[in-house]
Amino acid sequence: MKHWWRKWTCEVPLFISDALWEVLVVQFAAWLDRLTLRRIIALIPLVILVLAYAHSIPIPPELMLVGDVLAYIDIFSVIILLGILSRAATLLFLARQAARHLVDFVSAVLARLPRQDVRHRRERSTSDRMRAASRSDDDGRWIPVFGDGLKAGLTEAFA
Repeated sequence: MKHWWRKWTCEVPLFISDALWEVLVVQFAAWLDRLTLRRIIALIPLVILVLAYAHSIPIPPELMLVGDVLAYIDIFSVIILLGILSRAATLLFLARQAARHLVDFVSAVLARLPRQDVRHRRERSTSDRMRAASRSDDDGRWIPVFGDGLKAGLTEAFA
């Protein structure tokens, strides 16, 4: 009887408390360490489903749809990411096309501009320069414009 009493008053409660400590504290702490935001989001639809089937409070169908979206967040995030990448690819294509048109436009404008010749040409001979100077009516004198100089310049010009 003494052994039975000791077993049921000391050993069994200690065994139960050790088991509860293992499950409720140690394993729960390990589960919390492994818990990620993705798993928390995956648990939200389960909570919504439990509340919806309990009928303690009415839940609108939109909230159920939010639960479904949260349950399939990976698929929706991939779809959104593909949409963003397709827009980025379109913008990159348009930027490349605009750059190509700009290069074509600039090269066409540069092709139509007159080119300045920076090469050194041969000097003309002195006889060519002398012929050009002899053809000129101006002998290189300065004509005064005011006063007596005007009269002298006019008489000389028309004489």
